[in-house]
Amino acid sequence: MSTSSHQHVIEEFRAGRGKVGGPFEGGDLLLLTTTGAQSGKEHTTPLGYVRNGDLLLIVASNLGASRHPDWYRNLLAHPLVQVEIGTESFEAVAVPAEGARRDRLFESVVAVSPGYADYQALTTRTLPVVVLERTEPEEQPRPINTLADKLLEVHTWLRSQLRHVRAEADAHLAARAARGPGATAAPGLGFQIRQHCLAFCETLTFHHTSEDAHIFPAIAHYHPDLVPVLDRLRQEHGAVARIKDELAALLADIGAADPRQFLAELDRMTVELTAHLDYEEQWLLPVLAEVPFPPGPPPGAGPAE
Repeated sequence: MSTSSHQHVIEEFRAGRGKVGGPFEGGDLLLLTTTGAQSGKEHTTPLGYVRNGDLLLIVASNLGASRHPDWYRNLLAHPLVQVEIGTESFEAVAVPAEGARRDRLFESVVAVSPGYADYQALTTRTLPVVVLERTEPEEQPRPINTLADKLLEVHTWLRSQLRHVRAEADAHLAARAARGPGATAAPGLGFQIRQHCLAFCETLTFHHTSEDAHIFPAIAHYHPDLVPVLDRLRQEHGAVARIKDELAALLADIGAADPRQFLAELDRMTVELTAHLDYEEQWLLPVLAEVPFPPGPPPGAGPAE
């Protein structure tokens, strides 16, 4: 589908609250927004999808072409994606299924949309099946009325993702151990671990960059007594970033990665980041609780003409 055709479908989808006509009429269609692997720009693509129980599945068929579609290469580099279905929009972590699980899910997709079997027959590459996992908080979301509430929301998500990645890594090591002596080792790390860890790393980088560039300077301006606290937090940002970069380096080749080394680095991250978040909340939440979120118009600003 050409870029102009994509844009027409996207506009029709949004105007029609998720409904489109033409060749897609009556089909299950979603909009997937990814971040360009090289450009860093957002790209939105209309895609068919299939539900399998609680799972939301898309297939990187590229109409049976010999190379993966751009959106698939994008989500490998940047696993956090935005999904639009009907009138609903939500963030998700895109995780390609692997091995026997991928095969089972592909069979379930073909049972609903047989055309994917035709696309597979056209190419020697194995068509990836991607699971879109919502990034929903483990706890019931709290109302966001102040910048303190927003900070806590981000911190809660970061803590939950660390727990999620740790649980996946523990399960992976347990599966390797269960194979017994002499058995063929499983891949070093799997896509489930990789995608969630990269999503965590991306969110952490964005959060700390935003704090350094915007939140900390504003706090320093109105609360100069907190400058020593902010200086310490900036230094901790650097220490956490170094661990993050080491985790990302281990994920560059998941087939060769040492799971135990990854787990050791993940434990370092958990200790450093947990202490950092606790310290930040202790000092900054009282200040940020006075700042409405989302911010309103500047004081004294009149109505827009």
